Amino acid sequence: MASNQSDARFERLAAAAARPLAELLECPQDAGNLLSGETRCIEFEAGQAVFRQSEPCRGLYVVVSGDFVRKAERFQVRVMLGPARPGDLVELAAVLGDRHHTYTLSSVGSGSMLLMPIEALHRAFESYPPLRMRLLEELAREVSRAYITCCLTRVVPVRRHSSQAATA
Repeated sequence: MASNQSDARFERLAAAAARPLAELLECPQDAGNLLSGETRCIEFEAGQAVFRQSEPCRGLYVVVSGDFVRKAERFQVRVMLGPARPGDLVELAAVLGDRHHTYTLSSVGSGSMLLMPIEALHRAFESYPPLRMRLLEELAREVSRAYITCCLTRVVPVRRHSSQAATA
């Protein structure tokens, strides 16, 4: 029984695995030229914020080097959302959603990111709609990975019986 559960978890995790960046951004030459012509590299120092929660989104970020940490405030509680490492796409939700950042991203040490400006992305979406769909699918996989990780690392509180609590 435990083997079946671990097999099912592995299959869910494998289905939610991140797709290669080149595959996600594959598009016709004119859309590709638009994106590559507008994309720029930005350097960050240790502790520097890349963007802050609720600010307008400037575009899609790709971590090139360094480690970054994601933090959010939810219901007046600060929440650590995990790291962003080289190769990670950052803030698909803001780019594809309401264009406002859903968390704050800061550099742990020095690092760099590519920024694909939001205007260029939206022009690329207009000229090649499957690009938006691929990124939406990746966002769904990202949400699935986060959910699976939460389920696997969830701490289950132990409930004491009243007789055990009296002797403890």
